[in-house]
Amino acid sequence: MKNILVLLSLFSGFLAFGQTWSSEVAEVFYEKCTKCHHDGGGAPFSLVTHEEVSNVASAIYDAVYQEKMPPWPPNAPSAEFMHDRSLSETEKTTILNWMTAGYPEGNAADVPPPPVYNGGTILGDGDLEIQIPTYASKAITMDDYVCFSIPTNLTEDRTIRAVEVIPGNPEIVHHVLVYVDQDGVESTDTIGGNCASPGSTNTKLVGGFTPGATPILFPSQDPIKLGVKVQAGAKIYLNMHYPIGSYGLVDSTRVIFHFYPPGENDIREINSEPLLINYSFNLPPEQVTDVAAQFPSSGTTPIDFSLYSIFPHMHLLGKEIGSYAIRPGQDTLPLIHIPHWDFDWQDFYKFRYLQKLPSGSRIKGYGTFDNTSSNIHNPNSPPIPINFGLNTTDEMFITYFQFLPYVSGDENYDLTELTSLGLNEYLIESNAKINAFPNPFTDQGVQLVLKGNFIGDKKIIIYDGSGKKIKELNPIHENKVFWDGTNNRNTPVKNGVYYVSVNSNGVFLNKILIKAD
Repeated sequence: MKNILVLLSLFSGFLAFGQTWSSEVAEVFYEKCTKCHHDGGGAPFSLVTHEEVSNVASAIYDAVYQEKMPPWPPNAPSAEFMHDRSLSETEKTTILNWMTAGYPEGNAADVPPPPVYNGGTILGDGDLEIQIPTYASKAITMDDYVCFSIPTNLTEDRTIRAVEVIPGNPEIVHHVLVYVDQDGVESTDTIGGNCASPGSTNTKLVGGFTPGATPILFPSQDPIKLGVKVQAGAKIYLNMHYPIGSYGLVDSTRVIFHFYPPGENDIREINSEPLLINYSFNLPPEQVTDVAAQFPSSGTTPIDFSLYSIFPHMHLLGKEIGSYAIRPGQDTLPLIHIPHWDFDWQDFYKFRYLQKLPSGSRIKGYGTFDNTSSNIHNPNSPPIPINFGLNTTDEMFITYFQFLPYVSGDENYDLTELTSLGLNEYLIESNAKINAFPNPFTDQGVQLVLKGNFIGDKKIIIYDGSGKKIKELNPIHENKVFWDGTNNRNTPVKNGVYYVSVNSNGVFLNKILIKAD
């Protein structure tokens, strides 16, 4: 038995030492870490290169081992979401084993070329741009939460198909929630640093930005076109979060809206409502309290709905939150479960597949609040009674849903594949050492030519605009490669922005590509 254990130990060590940055580890970091951790990104340091990762290896090991990073609060039982940042068990084991082995680099010429991150806009100028006034964070010992109400000056109703939040200072913008104030009743609040929500329930949540997030893209091409209406004269209401340590640093975030053309047909409007909400709870001091909500408050849903996304919301005392649906026949549909609520990592979770909610259904919400002295996030010492309120030091129990009337076949659409947006009018030159013809390209593909004396082995990878790996290519000969416009499953990619990234014997090159009809 002893000999077997020794052999297993040696075999495990061999596997660990066999993993290198160039062979497989880099791609895990590219996929799950670099969307935030790149130069100019929302994280405080970059993790794109082997050297950058090695400099903070011990901190990374602890964060991965304790499952603190990458931040992805939902856990089972939950539905399948788009843009899942969590590490698979294989990815987690790969990172930990590699670090235990001393994080070897391997052959630098074999390092996969990294994703390309555009420091400016991805979607271009858009139809409406708003910008908050230059604001200096007041976050010294507490996070700073402020709200800005900005007129749209629209003279006619329009329908949103995409929204892009561009932080003025990516290092301090922790999150942005984007609302449409159809009634124009909200006001700017930058005084107390605790503005967490709009004052009117008629102010509708469109989506949110967190570091590493891609633009808010609604499916906007056949077979399904979704959008959110903005009425003439409406305001845009932004809830901004600046973390501790950002005191005195300034920001002037802007938000760009892309609308459907006036008169566009077959757009299905998304409704945004806090369907699960409890106003009447009380949280006694030194107690852990369970809170629940139901929609409808009595009876069941009158028609069939399709659920598009879900946004749970609590404040600092939140410990756990979740929701599920009970469909006719007592069939339970898991929606979301966040076992360890973290106020600093809220998100707008979009279902990968629209969730059908037949008539006769109910949605249940559950949550737990910890109003004890042992809760390090408790803003009161000693604890005091807490009720529903709008300030961060109050509490909320809300789950927003984005939904629309059900149409046959809704649940079969893979929204991950349908959220690309045609961007052929926004061509940004990224590297003159790669020629691409034609660009924009169609289903016929694109020829890529490396200009200059680039000989020897090359690694060539296609990424989408969010940094997701699409396909790895093989050069035709020394300086040429053809991309047929398909992904790793040999399925044609959607219209949108892509990047070709090249490692030619340790020299990194990249270029933007546009797929258009």
